[in-house]
Amino acid sequence: MKTQLQRAQAGEITPLMVQVGRDEGFSPEEIRQKVAFGEVVIPNNPNRPQQKAVGIGMGLRTKVNASIGTSSDIRDIELEKRKARIAEEEGADTLMELSTGGDLDLIRREILACTNLPVGNVPLYQAFNHYSRTLKNPNLLDPEYLFDLIEQQLADGLSFMAIHCGINRFSIERLRKQGYRYGGLVSKGGTFMVSWMEYNNRENPLYEQFDRVCALMQKYDAVLSLGNGIRAGAIHDSHDRAQMAEMIINCELAELGREMGCQMMVEGPGHVPLDEIEGNIMLEKRMSGNAPYYVLGPLPADCGAGYDHITAAIGAASSARHGADLICYITPAEHLALPNENDVREGVRATRLAAHIGDIAKYPQRREREKQVALARRDMAWDDHFGLLMFPDKAREVRSGRSPENTDTCTMCGDFCAMERGYSLFKKDMKGDKIRAVEPT
Repeated sequence: MKTQLQRAQAGEITPLMVQVGRDEGFSPEEIRQKVAFGEVVIPNNPNRPQQKAVGIGMGLRTKVNASIGTSSDIRDIELEKRKARIAEEEGADTLMELSTGGDLDLIRREILACTNLPVGNVPLYQAFNHYSRTLKNPNLLDPEYLFDLIEQQLADGLSFMAIHCGINRFSIERLRKQGYRYGGLVSKGGTFMVSWMEYNNRENPLYEQFDRVCALMQKYDAVLSLGNGIRAGAIHDSHDRAQMAEMIINCELAELGREMGCQMMVEGPGHVPLDEIEGNIMLEKRMSGNAPYYVLGPLPADCGAGYDHITAAIGAASSARHGADLICYITPAEHLALPNENDVREGVRATRLAAHIGDIAKYPQRREREKQVALARRDMAWDDHFGLLMFPDKAREVRSGRSPENTDTCTMCGDFCAMERGYSLFKKDMKGDKIRAVEPT
């Protein structure tokens, strides 16, 4: 079958492109051009036709991914289904199913059935899990099993996959020559692949047989997200030689994959100091030919465990501002435990807000909502105010729990409300939202 990329390059406007254009405020032709150039991807495996059409890439609203999945310690499929539903209810755009414990085929199919979001995964998790259970040694993985597994998972309806194609002997050698790392290796899939390569003294089959990976992804029109298995897991490792080696390889593979007809996305860090985020995104966009960039936060500090959804939101706002296209949420449980339902809710909310902050800096035309919020606050129009907020339920809960005597004000200022006094002073000068000042450009 032809992929969205191939159809766009042939001049065809697909129903998915029409829907993405409608959602994003672009004409179908504008979306077709973005897809044709590889600047936008639409993860939508036709084996699962009920899923939402979501565009990811340059010029579009920054999207949010929520990751769920069991672990070897907590294998509760019903918990993961609830987390998937919460992520969708809270406004996540995509979902990654990253289970490593329990019946992984069953869990994947149950998650696919309980959400309308595009779902992705990391196939290496199940591959190494299988050999750990059956042969007690993940380093005995047969590459043929891995390729068969990728196709099986795609046939189930996954719309994107994070596949660690960019790890090779050269990038591993960079780790050795630089004396390893402060924060070590933090990617599960990446670490197990490095271990397999060292144990077997072989090249990464996902790199060595990249054309085979692309053929499978093209068959199901799934997006190939080039995983960053050597990403930095500490800010002191940010942009070290090993990370940059993998990044360069992934950007080269993004171009090669597009030439093979695949929709391609590049994954980024990780842990990055705030002052390095802009440069990181500029490098990815320049080297990959503007492939959509999927970043994991990033976290600009390492000491925030327990509040890492806030740490990551700070990095996410900056990354969205400078051109990241998809942001994986971080929850309060990051670095500590498997997330529960409330962690998922808080993670999605924090990341959505961060993406929005980045977008109103990146696309000033999207600031209209902020203007309407300001006017509602100025006019003390509480119902209008709540209706404009990203999280009106939380705002109503806080206000109703601390109700003021004067319903026009709140208990923060009470009788000394600046809004109320200012409104009375300047009411006669107001002309709706026509303020004689320079609008943001």
